[in-house]
Amino acid sequence: MATQAHAHVSLPPSVEQEEMVSNAQTNPLSSAVGDASQAQTQSMSAQSNATGFKPTLNLGGCIITQYSYTDREDKASDGGFNVRIVRAVAHGKVWNDVAYRLQLELSGAPGIDRGARVLDAYAEWTRFAEWQPRMGQFKRCFGFENPIHPMNVGMGSFSQMTQRLQSINDRIGEHVSNGRDIGFQMQGDFLPQADGHRLLHYQVGVYNGQGTNHVDVDKHKDLIGGLWVMPTKELRIGAFGWDGYYTNEKNPTETLRRVRYDLGFTYEGAVSARAEYAHSVGGTTRGGATRSDGWYAMLGVPVPQCENLKFYGRWDCYRDDATRWDGLVTNWGLTANYYLGKNYDFQVNYTHTVDRNLSLRAGHYNTIDVQVCAKF
Repeated sequence: MATQAHAHVSLPPSVEQEEMVSNAQTNPLSSAVGDASQAQTQSMSAQSNATGFKPTLNLGGCIITQYSYTDREDKASDGGFNVRIVRAVAHGKVWNDVAYRLQLELSGAPGIDRGARVLDAYAEWTRFAEWQPRMGQFKRCFGFENPIHPMNVGMGSFSQMTQRLQSINDRIGEHVSNGRDIGFQMQGDFLPQADGHRLLHYQVGVYNGQGTNHVDVDKHKDLIGGLWVMPTKELRIGAFGWDGYYTNEKNPTETLRRVRYDLGFTYEGAVSARAEYAHSVGGTTRGGATRSDGWYAMLGVPVPQCENLKFYGRWDCYRDDATRWDGLVTNWGLTANYYLGKNYDFQVNYTHTVDRNLSLRAGHYNTIDVQVCAKF
């Protein structure tokens, strides 16, 4: 029999997703209508008490600023300052077990598919832990790293694989969609354990396939799903699949196949560890290879006697043509994170890149960046 639940229980508490960015207290919406008449307020209150209707509103956001420097020879600039992310979030409940979320990206120059735009806009029914339907615009349910908030990835950026194959900035030629699409998703957790976590999680969704803020332009829908087990509350081991199409909106006669799978694990305790491999079949709007793959392995270790400091290392590889090793791009990364609570992170990142697509000299270069991350 289904059991009641009002929050996702599939992730360890130490893993913070983009859906959990706000830290504001929950406030009844009725507090925001102080100019209404007393009689109307009392009537609404009586109706709320009678039906259990308790709308809430949480407000929050995130700012990530950056300074970077690179010695890569073919770059026009060696780096500079950047406002990487500015986001505003509103979320809450319109009913006891009906949640909503709206997230806006505010950084970047204005333009089509850039600048101020909607990232998340959905409603979700959360009564039962075993099935929680969601409809709107949200993260595609593909991969472990994709749904993690940028401030909690551990490194200064997502892995190449996550960016290109988990659709942060998809190789297929889709506009930058930050891993999101418009559609319907069902997810849930089964087999509760003695410590409160559940052993099995599933998620499956049907999406337009065109990315954020774009309507469907073909007769296909993308089917994406994932399944993982949690032997302990800190460890998840899972697999994901993606079967769909993308239509080039600048050339509507061009429809590209997008078939992918992803295998990986993630562990979140005092020590953090995460690794994934993904493979893709399908071309791109610019032509080129029809098979690509990527993988990464990351480890995060706290510093003894300094609980606010944590070091991360990552091996990060991507091949845009999975049939050729001479096109491999490898990033070796090292990051130091200094945390002030959950809402502030000072981060220093070093990356050594080996790009086999370039000459021996040009293909070896270094990047250093400093990031300041704050949530409110």
